[in-house]
Amino acid sequence: MFNSPLLSFRPPSQVAMDMAARVRALRLQRQWTRRTLALRSGVSLGSLERFERTGKISLQSLLKISHALATLHEFDTLLQPPAAESIEELEQRQQPRRKRGRI
Repeated sequence: MFNSPLLSFRPPSQVAMDMAARVRALRLQRQWTRRTLALRSGVSLGSLERFERTGKISLQSLLKISHALATLHEFDTLLQPPAAESIEELEQRQQPRRKRGRI
């Protein structure tokens, strides 16, 4: 129960800092400077420096950095609906949905 992906005890800011640390580690593993990654990704050097320091970056820039580091495919599994637990649930998912959510 404590390992449930629905329960996260880390705040978003910590997740962002951890991701920035992983990007930095991948960059250093390739022996790239920040400038090299900035040029290869098309993200400004300032944005990359700020990301590694604070964890703050736009989604578009993060995707560009991931592309340059050959890790873009890892985003394909984010925000996917959980696997259906029954045939009935799977059939319900196939039915047309409202375009607007309810509160």
